[in-house]
Amino acid sequence: MQGKFKVLTLSYKNAPIHIREAVALNEIGCRNLLDKVKEYTACKEVMVLSTCNRTEIYYTSESELTRELVKLIAMEKGFIATKGILPYFEEINDHEAAVTHLFRVAIGLESQVVGDMQIMNQVKNAYQWAIEADVVGPFMHRLLHTVFSANKQAVNTTSFRDGAASVSYATVEMVEELSAGIADPKVLLIGVGDIGRDVCLNFQKSHIGKLTIINRTHHKALELAERTGAGTAYWENVWREIEKADVVICSVPGDCFFISGEKMKSFSNPLSPKIFLDLSMPRSIDVALENQGNVSVYNIDDIRSRTTEALERRLASIPAVEDIIKEAVAEFNVWVSELTFSPVLQQFKNHLEQIRKQELARYVKKLSPEESQLIETITQRMLNKIVKLPAIELKAACQRGEPDNLLDSLSILFDLEKTKAVN
Repeated sequence: MQGKFKVLTLSYKNAPIHIREAVALNEIGCRNLLDKVKEYTACKEVMVLSTCNRTEIYYTSESELTRELVKLIAMEKGFIATKGILPYFEEINDHEAAVTHLFRVAIGLESQVVGDMQIMNQVKNAYQWAIEADVVGPFMHRLLHTVFSANKQAVNTTSFRDGAASVSYATVEMVEELSAGIADPKVLLIGVGDIGRDVCLNFQKSHIGKLTIINRTHHKALELAERTGAGTAYWENVWREIEKADVVICSVPGDCFFISGEKMKSFSNPLSPKIFLDLSMPRSIDVALENQGNVSVYNIDDIRSRTTEALERRLASIPAVEDIIKEAVAEFNVWVSELTFSPVLQQFKNHLEQIRKQELARYVKKLSPEESQLIETITQRMLNKIVKLPAIELKAACQRGEPDNLLDSLSILFDLEKTKAVN
């Protein structure tokens, strides 16, 4: 690994929704930003994660690159000044804290609804985009697969992912609550990305029966409708469907589709009661709609976790999940330390191999081919056993978190170059 692992993060914990949507990136934006980081910085390994709750850059670098990375985000979003967004970004420059942060985010401990199942798929997508941009090396490959393994352990051995205490389920609960006074409410779901799909699947457990799905790619809406028993409509009829619906749920980013107050005024009955739930980032529903008739608009920050038995079980499982993360981080750090001492160990082996060959060269001319081969085999095995001893001791020292003393001794004894371990 070249450089230390760091995180630049902006999340719902310290940034209001208008700031989060200002820096939110779709897939194309994330891919473009990866290319920019690769071109304009010295980072060797990078991953960009952007959801409705957070925008983060995970990277390896000797120096902290907050200002440079924020400028690149601003470039990608099409604005120059960064002083309005810079204060909301936080840097995690300590290696172990940065590694732990990725585990906590990916597994769902840092989600707005604890244990949210959507975040792991979002991390996997971010990882895949980074691979395709050729900005992932051995360090991040190992780190992400360790994260995936820890997540699997959390799912299989705790109640952290039990039930449906997710943003998508919270959306369905909220629709049921808000439409309680409407007889047989008509619900329109616009967009079937990850969160839209999950919302639709959760409606199968709801008493609400009139759900219509609409999506730019119609066959995706059809596939989901067949699976869930919902109805569908074509994208070219989206405004007609919005006008007919009592509840509109939109997860299409606002830079692709926007429901404005002006558009609503063109409806045949613009003052009819209507409930909008905006799950998009950037937002896709004009908050000014609330100034028109009996219209209510709710955004992602309004959709809070419901006090359910499932959520209570998840909250009770947090200590067990944190133990899993702690063990996984310790295991990963051992691997990092081993990665650090491997070059020194290889130098040590090369040093001994040079001595072995020099000594053999003095006598091999006096030996028959059979004797030469025998001596070659014996001395090679001796060398391997000699190298094995410090390798075992170094591995044990890594597990204790103290490989530096042994590395120093080995380097001094044999005049080897030493690479510092990651702190």
